Amino acid sequence: MGGDPAIVLVAPRVPGNLGSTARAAKNFGVIEVRLVEPACEPDEEALRLASGADDLLGAMRRFPSLVDALADFDAVIATSSLRGRTERRWLTLGELPDYLAALGPAARVAYVFGRERSGLTEEERSRASATLTLPTSPSFPTMNLSHALVAVLAVHRAFETGDRPRFSPAPSRGSNLLENRGLSPEDLAPSRELEAAIEHWDRALDAIGFYDTGHRGRSLRDWRRIVAGRPLSMREVAILRGVANRVLVSLRRSG
Repeated sequence: MGGDPAIVLVAPRVPGNLGSTARAAKNFGVIEVRLVEPACEPDEEALRLASGADDLLGAMRRFPSLVDALADFDAVIATSSLRGRTERRWLTLGELPDYLAALGPAARVAYVFGRERSGLTEEERSRASATLTLPTSPSFPTMNLSHALVAVLAVHRAFETGDRPRFSPAPSRGSNLLENRGLSPEDLAPSRELEAAIEHWDRALDAIGFYDTGHRGRSLRDWRRIVAGRPLSMREVAILRGVANRVLVSLRRSG
């Protein structure tokens, strides 16, 4: 359903977190929670913590990989308590509303939460359009899964209802991370199209010997960051794939 956000949990291990997630999601009107395997099964504790959201708990869908779970979303927002080197793709909680406004009301957004103990890997974060951090204390930054989810969904819900914060923050990078290029939300390429373009370019780069120096995994993560760093239109994805295809065709002809 266009415009409805979804929650994606990567390999949750604690059944109680499934129940807490279901209740928090239902509190803020989220009707879809996806689980990336390996994920635990709900138990009695999960049912207790769901407390009225057992319907959502029972409806959680399971996916074999993060790529599969994100395939039909226009924008993917990962969450992390860490900061990496790619600062241009990091959002603060205060910048989230501007980012959502730039996407448009019909865009499908997925919020991705990592493992309880280790969070998301660098490769998993590279598949996101942006990574969101919460303003926690540097001395104790890691939050309980359901608590982090509530903080994020509260801001998303406030944006949806027009209940914006009544203060004047510094100029936000949120809208800068997603340039307004006159695109309608229907023009945005879903995650599966971006992944297909990346796979196409992976074949082209391999064919021209780009990976001969090694570090293919790291190079591919960097390439994914470039492509996924801002939502692209279907036309832009088609251009990227067209260039990669031309490389492969030219090499076949010359060989």
